[in-house]
Amino acid sequence: MSMASQNAASVVIEQLSLAYDTTDVLKDVNLRIEPGELFTFLGPSGSGKSTLLRAVAGFGPTPRGRILIGEDDVTRLPPWRRNVGMVFQSYALWPHMTVRRNVAFGLEERRTPSAEIPKRVDAALDMVGLLELSERRPSQLSGGQQQRVALARTIVVEPRVLLLDEPLSNLDANLRVQMRREILDLQRELALTTIFVIHDQEEANTISDRIAVLDEGVLQQVGMPMELYDEPVNRFVAHFLGTANLMEGRVETGDDGARFAAANGIVLPLAGESHPAGGERTAVFRPQDVAIAASGETVPGIVLTGRVQHREFLGNLLRYSVAIGEDILLVDDTHHPGRRAFAVGDEVVVGLRGEQVRILEP
Repeated sequence: MSMASQNAASVVIEQLSLAYDTTDVLKDVNLRIEPGELFTFLGPSGSGKSTLLRAVAGFGPTPRGRILIGEDDVTRLPPWRRNVGMVFQSYALWPHMTVRRNVAFGLEERRTPSAEIPKRVDAALDMVGLLELSERRPSQLSGGQQQRVALARTIVVEPRVLLLDEPLSNLDANLRVQMRREILDLQRELALTTIFVIHDQEEANTISDRIAVLDEGVLQQVGMPMELYDEPVNRFVAHFLGTANLMEGRVETGDDGARFAAANGIVLPLAGESHPAGGERTAVFRPQDVAIAASGETVPGIVLTGRVQHREFLGNLLRYSVAIGEDILLVDDTHHPGRRAFAVGDEVVVGLRGEQVRILEP
C-alpha cells in the first residue's frame, strides 16, 4: 500500500502568534518538523498545544506568522486545501454510516474515481485491522475500534501530514498503551509526518521522535525525550518532564574547578561543561540519581545525613522524601523482594555526585 509514504512533508512554523481578544494564546513560536517525523506538542491544559495543532490544520482564526507544509505556505489556506489529516479526540464518526462508508467519505468528497475507492478503503481498513468489521456501525464498536476507524478514515486520503489531538484520552489505561503502539507502528509503516498533541509526559516520551514543550503559549524547549529529561533548560521543563529536585544557590569557581554552593549550605563539585560563576542559579537532579543507605553505611558522592519524612511504594521503586536540614530531597530506590525498605523516621545517608547535577541558566 503506497498511502502517504510518498507524500511525507516537513512542517515549518515561523514566528507564529495568535490571540483571542486581548489574550495571547501563542507567542512567537518557531519550529521545524522533519518529513516522516513523529513530533509531539506537550504541555499542561491551556499551554497552547491544541491551538497550535489546529493552526497547522487551518481551524480557528488566521495567526500572525507563517506555516509551511513542504514548500507551500498554507497560512491562509482553508483546511481542505492543506492536504492534512486530523484525528479528533471525539473520533467524530458518522453514526448512521457503516465503517466502510465512514472511511470512504473523504475519498468521495475529493472526487476520487469510484473504481479506486473500494481498493483504498480495504487497504486502509486492513492496516488498522478492521476489514472484517467494515459493515458495522460505530455504535457496534469498542472505543479502540472507533479510534482505528478514525485513523483509517484519515490515512485513506493520503495526507501529507497526520494530526492527532489527544486521540487516546477517552480510552482506559491498558487500551491506551495498546493503541499508542499501534499508532506508532502505523506511522512507521507509512513514514508519515505526524504531529501529536499530548498532555501525558509518559505517553509523549514513549511515542515521540522529538517533543516541543509549551507553557502559556510560549515554546519552552524542543528535543528528543531523553534530551529534555536529562538536560531541561528551565524549571518548568524539569518539573513537567518528570519528578525533579531543585536547589537554589550560586556557582563558584576555585582551583579545584566549579562547584555549586546551595542556599542550604550544601556544596556540590560540578563536573563536565563550563559553568559561569556568579549570579543566582538553580541546580536540578532526578530522584533516581540520589543514592540512599542506612546511617553509617557508604554512599557515593557528597554524603548528606537526613531523616525519612515520607515513603511511597510505586511497584518497581520506593520513593522517599528525605529531610536534609530544612530541605526535602526526593530519592528513588529500586524495589526488590527482600530488599530493606526504610521507614518514616529512619535516619539515612544520601549521596549525590556532581556529574548528575544540571545547572539551569537564570
